[in-house]
Amino acid sequence: MRNLSINAHFRNVAAKHRPRFHFDGASPAQWQNWHDELLPLVRQSLGKMPARVPLNPELIVEWRADGLIKQKLIFDVEEGLSATAYVFRPENAKGPLPAILACHGHGPYGKDAVMGVNVDAGRAADIAAHNYDYGLHMAKAGFAVIAIDWRGFGERDDRRGPHHNDIFGGQDICNVHFIRAAILGQTVLGLNVHDAQCALDYLCQQEFVDPARIGVMGLSFGGTMTVWTSLADDRIKAADVICYSDRFEEFGMADANFCGSQITPGIYDLCDVAELQGLIAPRPLLVEIGIHDDCFRVASATACFKQVEKIYSAAGVRERLALDLDPRQHGWCGHKSVEFFRTNL
Repeated sequence: MRNLSINAHFRNVAAKHRPRFHFDGASPAQWQNWHDELLPLVRQSLGKMPARVPLNPELIVEWRADGLIKQKLIFDVEEGLSATAYVFRPENAKGPLPAILACHGHGPYGKDAVMGVNVDAGRAADIAAHNYDYGLHMAKAGFAVIAIDWRGFGERDDRRGPHHNDIFGGQDICNVHFIRAAILGQTVLGLNVHDAQCALDYLCQQEFVDPARIGVMGLSFGGTMTVWTSLADDRIKAADVICYSDRFEEFGMADANFCGSQITPGIYDLCDVAELQGLIAPRPLLVEIGIHDDCFRVASATACFKQVEKIYSAAGVRERLALDLDPRQHGWCGHKSVEFFRTNL
């Protein structure tokens, strides 16, 4: 029987597809060869990265609440483009602190919800639905925490405000930006990783931060950013990936549950999500999975974790991989994050 459905075609292709670097090894030598060959290709898939520029940071406001010093600042990320960020730290902390980049997910509030800032009814509902203010909680637990808006989100969403010129016409802004970046030889994911590295640059310049103790965490698209920032930047010493465990066959090809901010060209030809997470080894990794997650379903998520476990075992560092399995939907589980980062940072 002939097929005219493109959706069915992609599902059929995915059912037969095996990425070139699917990990089948068992020994440290096999892991090392696989790691050393795949990681440069994954990094190359991010596309042409922007030229670095001086950050020129400017403090917008500072206030104290929740036992924290809270700052909002702005800094440059490339020529002609800036980003705003929140930086929270314990008010009475002594000595340089371990620090965390808290990555927000795909939603209307960007960094605000993750840091518990400007909590109106909409943000409060968003936080409650996803246990979303993990940046605020990690600062209260003793870490210096930074969060920025990714491109197209929060204060960097061109659809904000009453006087915007909406050229998007209801299109997914991530997909529009992906196409724009693509014709320049770039990817939105690569541009966001660049911005994440600028945020890390700022953190590492602060006297209250220990630049040798940097972690990253994030939910959903924030989990995507957690994985890719870890792969792109060796300053990351530990990572907490929240509800971003799955297989491209399931959430991508079958469900189309992704956007132009979350992929790079050819990535599924190279590997699957499990291999991306496995490339973080030998560094410590906490994986959080919601049993009732309706975005990344538990069967596919746990299959992904088992493959990551295989990779960490082959690398000889199985003890550095942890799982937080929680009976909730799409959100921060929150049971192990504080102790995980205290132990590994």
